Formats: sequence, structure tokens, C-alpha cells
Amino acid sequence: MKFERFVALRYLTRRKGLFAIITTLIGVAGVSVGVAALITTLSVMNGFQSDIKTKVIGAQSHILVFGRMPASTYPEQIRKIEQIPLVEAAAPHIYGQAILSYDGQSVGLVVRGLDPEQEKKINSLSRSLTEGSFAPKDWAADAPAPLVLGMELAAGLGADVGDDVVLISPQSISTSAGMFPKMKKFRVSGLLRTGYYEFDNTIAYAGLADASDFLGLKGGVTGVAVKLHDLNKAEQAAQQIREAIGLGYSVRTFAQLNSTLYAALKLEKAVMFIILFLIIIVASLNIAGNLILLGTEKLRDIGLMRAMGASPKMIRKVFMWEAMVIATLGICLGIALACLLCWIIATFNIVELPGDIYYLTKVPVRMEWSDILAVVGGSYFICFFAGLYPAAKASRVNPTDAIRYG
Repeated sequence: MKFERFVALRYLTRRKGLFAIITTLIGVAGVSVGVAALITTLSVMNGFQSDIKTKVIGAQSHILVFGRMPASTYPEQIRKIEQIPLVEAAAPHIYGQAILSYDGQSVGLVVRGLDPEQEKKINSLSRSLTEGSFAPKDWAADAPAPLVLGMELAAGLGADVGDDVVLISPQSISTSAGMFPKMKKFRVSGLLRTGYYEFDNTIAYAGLADASDFLGLKGGVTGVAVKLHDLNKAEQAAQQIREAIGLGYSVRTFAQLNSTLYAALKLEKAVMFIILFLIIIVASLNIAGNLILLGTEKLRDIGLMRAMGASPKMIRKVFMWEAMVIATLGICLGIALACLLCWIIATFNIVELPGDIYYLTKVPVRMEWSDILAVVGGSYFICFFAGLYPAAKASRVNPTDAIRYG
């Protein structure tokens, strides 16, 4: 073992006095608490981000292609898209705006047309149904077209499965009496809950043919939804889709479609990282104070080492080793504590969330190696700088004065 490391470990384990021991323990505890708090908070935020992303993608798809496609065109466009190696599946979709009227109440919403069987290839929307179906098999031939509503939307209107509602299109139709808005009666065939409030409160789902007829598309669609083999290659796949289908269409990835949401989540995570990192900075000040105290306490020892040939550089290394040992103990204990806290949060329902608001009852937790490495690296960096001043101060001690007055 090198001289500097040996002296640093000896000073750490053989210090005299209760106050010196307490300051060392405070330094270790401060770093461990800061590391544990930071890793645990980031893991919880990762869990919420992952949960939100899963719900958003589960109700949409990885990529959406927007642009009106006639009935004679969109099957060929889907075939071109599915031939791209990065694409797993594609399905037609219709997006349009309308007003939903029920029991004297009206609300603006998005009408989404889909083919239930093809939709299963690109997302998990069908698994979000809590009641009913997109296309009930026992649907009467003379009954209004089926319509599926989000739970929040249905609750706001007071509508339930089996109720008749009216969709009013912003497009007007010409009659002998003048221009009138187009209206069509639908019957609620199901309710769904994606877990994402904006979807559950603003979207109504109709069959592809019914939505096309209501919006005056004459059997056409307004685009194609695409699922990829690898979500991380969405940008690359989007560029290949643009080249395959030609001009006149807008190709948007899931990140672009929800850019505001993802930007807010990233900003929130960054702010929390900075705020909680202050705990580690405060802990590093404890380490600096502890090393300054050590330098005063071991003044005679430092003078003797200098007199026996130890260079200022060797003295600096002794104190830097001391700082790094304290930092390492604190970081290791902090990681262990963070793992324990994350396991407890994920296993036991300590923080009970209201299910009607968050659609989950336990706090989601997801630990990521990148976050742990960032916390560990940042902690070492701060603790290293905390040890520079005490190390430099100890190395400048005059050997004669230290032996005489130490």
C-alpha cells in the first residue's frame, strides 16, 4: 500500500476525540443521504415518465402520417410503408373535429376513425376498453353507428353504453333552406380508459367507414399509423417513410406529437436533479470542514512527515485520499439506501395515489444506470473539489513551526 493511502486510512480510523469522529460520520452520512435522495427521486420520475410514455404510445402509435388519402390510394401507401425494414405494421386512421351533443350538453372533441382489427397491430388501445366494444357483434342493422367514448368524456356528459349521442361536423351541407351543419346519430358502444387524461377527455372513436362518411371523406382516410420494431429509431424510420410515400404528407414521430409533454417532463427532471444535488454540495462542505479540522489536529504529524522527507505533493495526496475515502463510503451507502428505498416504494403501497386521477395506485419506480452514474460522477467531482483547499493548506505547513507549535 502506498504511503499516502496508508496514512489517509490510518487518520480516518484512528482519530481521537468524539467531535472528530462525529464530523467524519456527518460527512459520510451527508453524502449518502444526498446520493440516496437524488437516485430515489430520479427513479420515481423515470417511473412516471415511462408510465406516461407507455400510455401515450399505447393509445397512439410510434409514427403518424397525416394527409388525405382516397379509398383507392391508402392501401397502396400502407403496403409501401410496411415494406420498410424498420416498420412492424401500419394501419389507416382518420382524425377530425366535431361537436358531441348529449342530453342538452355539447362539447368539442376529436373524432378518431379506426379499424379495430388493424388497430391491434399498431397499439394496445383495445386493451384499454373497460366496457363494451368498438364493433359489437350483436349490433342491430338498423341501430345508429357505434361510438366509443373515453371514461372522462362520458363521465362529464353523463353518457353510458347504449345511449344515443349526436355528432355535429364543422362542415356544412347545402339544402334548399340554406347551409346547415352536418349531424349524425351514434350510439355509445363502449367506454375506454387509456390512463392519459387528454385522450380520455377529448377523443371519441368510431369505425373507419362511419368516420369517413361523417367527415365526408368518401371512403378515404386522413393518414396512416405506424408501429416500429425499435422505438429508438423513430426519426430514421420517419425519414424513410417520407421518401417512400412522396410529397404532400406530414410524418410525425410520437416525440414530435407530444413534444410539449416530453419537454415539460425533461425540464422537471433536470430541475429536480439540480435542487437535490445541493444536498451533496452541502455534504461536501462537511467534508472540507472535517479535513481542515484534521489538518489542525495532525499538525505535528505533518511537520514530522515533512522533516523526514515527505514532499508537499505527498501531503496533498494524503488529504485528497481522505476526501475520496469519505466520498466513496458515502456514495456506496447512498446507492445501497437508494436501492432499498426504491424496492420499498415499488413493493409496498406506502404512498397511495388516487386511482381516479392517476389510474395507478402505487408510485412507479424505474432505476436507470445512466442516472446512477451521473449521480456518482457528480458526487466524486464535488467531493474532490471540497478536498482541494484543506489539502493545499496542509501541504504549505512549515515543518519547523509545525513541530514546535503543533
